[in-house]
Amino acid sequence: MTERVYTVAGMVCGHCAESVGEELEGIPGVTAVSVDVDSGRVVITSDEVLDTANVRAAIEEAGYELSADGA
Repeated sequence: MTERVYTVAGMVCGHCAESVGEELEGIPGVTAVSVDVDSGRVVITSDEVLDTANVRAAIEEAGYELSADGA
């Protein structure tokens, strides 16, 4: 198991967190996602190391942006 913290820009509410979480949970190997809207932090637990491009794509699909310092 690996755990990685990312910073997501643009989240402001619970709906934002839900959208980001749902997209990230769809990445193969992801076992858990925790989203903190106030800090903009997302913690992803997975069976394997995730490709940052896949994480970025999922976050963008939800309508948000992976911060430059988030990867």
